[in-house]
Amino acid sequence: MKPSRILLGISLLLLATSSLAQTPAPTKSLKAVKFGKLWDARGKLWTSAIVLIEDDKIKSVTTNPSDIPPHAQIIDLSRFTGLPGLIDVHTHMTQYTDETPGKPMLKQLVDNPPAVELFLARKGALRTLEAGVTTVRDLGADQYLDIAMRDLINRGEMLGPRMFVSGYGLTVTSTPYKPGFNPPAGGIADGVPEVLRAVRQQIAAGADLIKLYASTGTDDDVTQFQTYSYDEIKAAVDAAHQFGKKIAIHSYGPDGARDAVRAGADSLEHATDMDDATIQEMARRGTFYVPTIDHNRYYLDNWQKIGYANGFQEKTKAFIERNLETARKAHKAGVKFAMGSDAIYTMFGENTRELGWFVKAGMTPEQALRTATTNAAELLGHPTELGAVAPGYSADLVAVEGDPLSNIDAAIHQVRWVMKSGQVVVDKTAPTSSR
Repeated sequence: MKPSRILLGISLLLLATSSLAQTPAPTKSLKAVKFGKLWDARGKLWTSAIVLIEDDKIKSVTTNPSDIPPHAQIIDLSRFTGLPGLIDVHTHMTQYTDETPGKPMLKQLVDNPPAVELFLARKGALRTLEAGVTTVRDLGADQYLDIAMRDLINRGEMLGPRMFVSGYGLTVTSTPYKPGFNPPAGGIADGVPEVLRAVRQQIAAGADLIKLYASTGTDDDVTQFQTYSYDEIKAAVDAAHQFGKKIAIHSYGPDGARDAVRAGADSLEHATDMDDATIQEMARRGTFYVPTIDHNRYYLDNWQKIGYANGFQEKTKAFIERNLETARKAHKAGVKFAMGSDAIYTMFGENTRELGWFVKAGMTPEQALRTATTNAAELLGHPTELGAVAPGYSADLVAVEGDPLSNIDAAIHQVRWVMKSGQVVVDKTAPTSSR
């Protein structure tokens, strides 16, 4: 090689090295969000609060405008009250329906292929965000669509709340065997060995937690018969905990609830008519209660669109009253609550109506809000990352019109702006023009 070429190569290498050295490092995304008031879920109500955000995390909370870093994007929400991003711990995100004219929603779910089901779910995901819910726990889906949806959201391919998912919920055999090609439905498990296998199968598929159906009762059925024995429930609980997973147990009735609490369930879903001993045991163990009172109200309001047969209304109304009374007794006993909507079909966007029932059960608006923030984050196992506005937490914020600490309806019906992980995902702050 000629000396001139060597010199030229060295010069080009030095130039490239110099250019790389002068390339500025990627700048961090800095935002300053101003609220008229801010409830941080950690015991403080701020006035003229400023939440400083770096990338997807909260850097600090202050009231001093001089703390705003230079070049930070300022988002002025001084007309609104700020809250942490809310958490719904009982949803079925993949089971959204769009009310196809002339076709009951229940039949839509049966007829939709998995790909269509997942594609439609994006609508419910957006409505959930519009309700101020930035994180959900999803308790049961077909074909592991919940795992796919969670991963698509995490990759930025779908807009929706952060998801913690359970795969198939475990359930006993409830349909007769049919000869011929009849593959068993996912999640069916009878007896301790099959329960252990099914728990491990969900974890192997990528589930974040386990769901088990310990009684009858769902949709327009409000029966409460226990389906799994204590030994089977205990096996599922122990297997889940062995793998570092939490377990949610569905029981409409008191018997399944009693055995679920005794077995060490992390949360009890729906349970109604629980006796005092079970409620006291829940308080002692720290078992979370997710009563899902409002979802039966939704069924009553939409039963014809869903495709339920007439005649269930009186039983469901009676169940709602007993469900509320059980919640009232549990709250007085000091049981920990977490907000769960059991959203399905077109209920997405109504996720936080459960908070209104909690106030009816005797909670203050602030106590109700805790069920959808700090309590829910504790149940998820992420108490230092979600459910509060504080340094190091995920930058999940909600702006509402009004004062949710004096009137819970502000949090339910007046959401105007939502941020998830530092990105604005809902903005309805622009005043509407009138003609």
